[in-house]
Amino acid sequence: MDPVDKQLIGVLEEGLPLVAAPFAGIGSRLGISERDVIDRISALRQGGVIRKFRARIDQRKLGITANALVAWKGPRDSHDDLGPRLAAFPSVTHCYERRPVPGRWEYTHYTVHHGYSRGEVISEIERIALEIGCPEFRVLFSTREYKRVPNVRINENGGGG
Repeated sequence: MDPVDKQLIGVLEEGLPLVAAPFAGIGSRLGISERDVIDRISALRQGGVIRKFRARIDQRKLGITANALVAWKGPRDSHDDLGPRLAAFPSVTHCYERRPVPGRWEYTHYTVHHGYSRGEVISEIERIALEIGCPEFRVLFSTREYKRVPNVRINENGGGG
């Protein structure tokens, strides 16, 4: 990775401008061609330096203001398949499994849901609970956002993944 690659990564972390030819503008800013910008991004991705390259949408500007983390307490015999079953729902944007704290917090699976209203989100969560047969869950709505990840994910080790 050369100094231009490092500059390019810094520019990409700022986000792409919403213009017809964003890579041409970035190239102009860095003193390289649009084709060179595209080729460098491709090489950085193939080398594992850039892990993800995606659009970031400000969901609040679209009216999506109800965001919930749901903790699920599944039947003990369904732990192995509960995660994949939850993750299969299109409304689930994130799905995790964590160890419970016996006697204090028995929830093992966590999903994230977004919607236009709390009612919409709750209805979807209740539908999922019925469909998978998991009646024990807790819904935690966010009240404030403190952090957003950058548009580009950088592998700090410089490659591999």
